[in-house]
Amino acid sequence: MCDACGERFTTFERTESARIQVVKRDGARQEFDRRKLAGAIAKAATEDLTTERIAALIDDLEQTIRQSGASEVSSHRIGEMVLERLAQLHPMSYIRFKIVYDKLQDPDALLREVDTLLRRRAEARDRLVAEQIALPIAAPAAAAARSRRKR
Repeated sequence: MCDACGERFTTFERTESARIQVVKRDGARQEFDRRKLAGAIAKAATEDLTTERIAALIDDLEQTIRQSGASEVSSHRIGEMVLERLAQLHPMSYIRFKIVYDKLQDPDALLREVDTLLRRRAEARDRLVAEQIALPIAAPAAAAARSRRKR
């Protein structure tokens, strides 16, 4: 309870393990900063990409780095990991982040990037459809329902 206003508040704690060092493009090293990364993603994000979804994206990214066992990771790799996740999570935020991250100045480069994103999404959709065709989950349930009705 806040003594000043009487309202309740919540704090979130995070376990602290070995610190991740980020190797910048110029070779400098600095500690991984979730807030800095969240700010960069938020600048590119549209309003539908909430702070909770950004936090979940960073949680996933940080967990992946920790599971790899690496104590250092390049800023370039972090940017690529963000792009991979944004491509799946929110394509428009991906495009906006990509423009800033790669410093895209050429409209043709932007069009190539949009084409690549559309192709990846179509491939993912095709894989999903193929999996559903290969694994007819609904068919046995429908057959079981029909056999129950005949009795």
